[in-house]
Amino acid sequence: MRILIVEDDPLLADGVAQLLRGAGYTADYVGSAEQAESALAAGSFDLLVLDIGLPGMDGLELLSRLRARHKAIGVLMLTARDALNERVRGLNLGADDYLTKPFAAVELLARVGALARRSRGQSSLRREFGPLSIDDEAHRAWLHGQPLDLPQREWAILGFFLDHPEKVLSKERIVAAVCRWDQDMSVNAVEVYVSRLRTKLEPAGIRIRTIRGLGYMLEDLPHDAKPA
Repeated sequence: MRILIVEDDPLLADGVAQLLRGAGYTADYVGSAEQAESALAAGSFDLLVLDIGLPGMDGLELLSRLRARHKAIGVLMLTARDALNERVRGLNLGADDYLTKPFAAVELLARVGALARRSRGQSSLRREFGPLSIDDEAHRAWLHGQPLDLPQREWAILGFFLDHPEKVLSKERIVAAVCRWDQDMSVNAVEVYVSRLRTKLEPAGIRIRTIRGLGYMLEDLPHDAKPA
């Protein structure tokens, strides 16, 4: 899940970004609504963590513009504790949730996790794909009930595959989904991470198939095609 934080306090923005990255999300931040519009036009994001009190265009105006363009992106508003009218207006404009400042890290992660599950049409923290089970909040994975060790980059790529099961994903799209602006990952590196995932998943009957010239597709093999 790729998240854009729109917050003019650089210390808070960086702290939230580090918190989300530590939980396995891909997170970037900008300091104004105008910069957010540019970022949203240039890339694809799944969730906006949006502060209302921004310099220049405020967060509510940005939210209004997004919904007027039918921009299908989750929005978690950050508001002052006594800003009831702003919270009500934000929800009426199409925000999905709000969080009052100051907030606890655990609450932010819980609300982001809930919005992530909602975007996938899920009510549970755990996702299943054949013998593979992933708990997004606990950042844990299992194969046939046995713990599966996944370093952060492998976790991010596998999570992106699980967001799009049985669909072809290009290497460029994978890079865009799992890398922050301040990171650099080549398409050749994607091949390396996919190879490592294959080593772990294919003995259990989960295949990452190469679609020549297009990319990769995650498949759960039929029972009679799985390794004995």
